[in-house]
Amino acid sequence: PTLRAAARLQRRPQPPAPAPAPAYSGLAAAAVAAAPLLRSRAYVGGRWVEAEAAARFAVQEPASGTMLARVADCGPEDARAAVRAAHQGLPAWRAATGKERSNLLRKWYDLMIKNKDELAKLITAENGKPLKEALGETLYAASFLEWFSEEARRVYGDVVPTSSPNRRILILKQPIGVVSIITPWNFPSAMLTRKAGAALAVGCTVVVKPAEDTPLSALALAELADQAGIPAGVFNVIPSSKSNTPAVGEVLCTDPLVAAISFTGSTTTGKILLRHACDTVKKASMELGGLAPFIVFDSADLDQAVIGAMASKFRNSGQTCVCANRFLVQEGIHDAFVEKMVKAMHCELRVGSGFDEQTTQGPLINERAVEKVEHQISDAVSRGACIVTGGKRHHLGASFFEPTLLSNVTTDMLCTQEETFGPLAPVLKFRTEEEAIAIANAANVGLAGYFYSGDIAQIWRVAEQLEVGIVGINEGLLSTPEAPFGGVKQSGLGREGSKYGVDDFLEIKYVCFGGL
Repeated sequence: PTLRAAARLQRRPQPPAPAPAPAYSGLAAAAVAAAPLLRSRAYVGGRWVEAEAAARFAVQEPASGTMLARVADCGPEDARAAVRAAHQGLPAWRAATGKERSNLLRKWYDLMIKNKDELAKLITAENGKPLKEALGETLYAASFLEWFSEEARRVYGDVVPTSSPNRRILILKQPIGVVSIITPWNFPSAMLTRKAGAALAVGCTVVVKPAEDTPLSALALAELADQAGIPAGVFNVIPSSKSNTPAVGEVLCTDPLVAAISFTGSTTTGKILLRHACDTVKKASMELGGLAPFIVFDSADLDQAVIGAMASKFRNSGQTCVCANRFLVQEGIHDAFVEKMVKAMHCELRVGSGFDEQTTQGPLINERAVEKVEHQISDAVSRGACIVTGGKRHHLGASFFEPTLLSNVTTDMLCTQEETFGPLAPVLKFRTEEEAIAIANAANVGLAGYFYSGDIAQIWRVAEQLEVGIVGINEGLLSTPEAPFGGVKQSGLGREGSKYGVDDFLEIKYVCFGGL
């Protein structure tokens, strides 16, 4: 009987067998150990320095929890020292010409391209995303240095006509000063360069506090900045553990030498940082949480909608702030969409180690992330949702989760009310355009929104009515350095990338020249 059962199993189509989980941690640890750009100390004032009392914390691989490295655990005093270093480096950097700053940013970009494979390996090791995606992030991150190296020479002021014949009005744009930058774990390189590239381009100096889960990428970029010749004090990186992060964040938002803060992360944390910053009236740039609707109308090209949905939802295992969080599908095509979406999930998605070239879905960042997905699914099912595919942890380990699609979803379920940050696709059925817009706009956040339609009049109506900062029309991937990135409502303040990305790091000065 055992042999017959084995024969039957062999005849069945089987998914590719995953490598054993222990091998995953071995691949990540080996990649980090051999990484030429691995750095473990803080980078302050152009020097690699230990944290106060030589404190260190462990950086772990998401798939298994295996320790990859121990890095400097900076505390409040280290943060103050980094701010002082940035303040000391400010006068010379501010006085440099746009061309001089442009040339150095371009050298930094060139070094990122030269070292793209090594940078990608570090991202995969500490973040878990597939190596192909990590390489894509590295190139995306480098593109911001390239973009802002070009924008450095194009910070224009104005000459304004005046009603008085003996006066002239000049408008100058000048660097705001020292900028505190706090970056997330889901794009540890790209979110850093999108902020720092803009700030450095216009003459600001920065102190970067990377996420405690993914400091290795930031430290590697500091090494390349040093190699590029970025002057001492202009770019500083202070990693810190989860326990030290609140105190370090408070210093970066309250120190009187800091003129502005730039943060990407949750809306809850953003509000805390804004409260810290308000006493000294710092300028704040915030890219916060989202709850992106993905609307599919009856007039849509269904196959293209599924392609866009797959790209938007499952990139980085659903751990992006612009991921489709709520799928709203019109009743005429709802069943066909669900069927095609499930088929695509089964055919295209493969859970595994980020270092396996066949993997499309790596681990979630930690156990808390998995628990949140589980909680949302449990809540939805208890309220009547149906699990069409997935729905549980993957057999590879505690941090892996099966790509999941829920149907019969309603707006009273948590998965439609709070950001998931995981591979969960809840599908709601709607009848009219007005109903879809009302559901999409009911959230108190508004970062990105997507919709698929073949009706030109409807496209204009919906694009204008969606209460989000970024709209994808018949497109599931939106991010590019040329376009402004940011949200409305409680999704943030300001814009990153594009020609507008430098605005948050500039002051406008009015100069009145009289007696002419």
